[in-house]
Amino acid sequence: MDLGLEGRRAIVCGASRGMGRAIAVTLAAEGAAVTLVARDPAALEDTVSLVRAQTGRDAVAVAADLTRDEDRRRIFAACPQPDILVNNGGGMPPGDFRDWDRAHWIAGVDMMMLAPIDMIRLAVDGMTERGFGRIVNIVSRSVKNPQAEMALSNAARSGLVAFSSGLARQLVARNVTINNVLPGIIDSAAQHAHVHDLSRMTGRSYDSIWAERAAANPAKRFGDVEEIAAAVAFFCSYKAGFITAQSLLVDGGDYRGLF
Repeated sequence: MDLGLEGRRAIVCGASRGMGRAIAVTLAAEGAAVTLVARDPAALEDTVSLVRAQTGRDAVAVAADLTRDEDRRRIFAACPQPDILVNNGGGMPPGDFRDWDRAHWIAGVDMMMLAPIDMIRLAVDGMTERGFGRIVNIVSRSVKNPQAEMALSNAARSGLVAFSSGLARQLVARNVTINNVLPGIIDSAAQHAHVHDLSRMTGRSYDSIWAERAAANPAKRFGDVEEIAAAVAFFCSYKAGFITAQSLLVDGGDYRGLF
């Protein structure tokens, strides 16, 4: 399927590893010019090398902390007219909400809600003027299936989805869409870190938790980062212009609800 991404300009956040790296490679393979964003310069350069090796295309790397206003502006200085914005980034570790004070909540909201919203603010006017825009937020299944130990993520990411839903309906007439991808258990660096955190919290072994999570999923496995990237690439395509304000679960069928 021709996704119509040849020559499109894409900003991919969290591109130094895992899902973000796979998304960057996939979009580049479809012909997009990718600007890669993450905090670790060395890991970003690894992604640039991977993009070149797998797609034969170059990429621009911007080492930035998305919670810093000046860093967000540097990203748009490097890619001033993006056609695609993929909001993706780390989250807060699991825990008990009784142990979190106001500073924890503010940090979570800043990282997982306010920073992506400002990236959207910086992108949308140019997209509407040019008559094409695709914004995809990588959030979590927790916005539909909250987990008690992930309360910071439940709240902040749900706020981003709610904001995006309202804005999406104002933009779609100008061929600008906003959608969300909700990963379930994905075999990524972030998932490994999460299971290590759960191991420390519960005293159980890492291996037992990892195996239990895979066995509990209807697919009996963890998802691949490339499966997330494929969903994102379709949302970014010209063929997805009539799809907006949607949240797509990519979770192996783990969510048990109808809607």
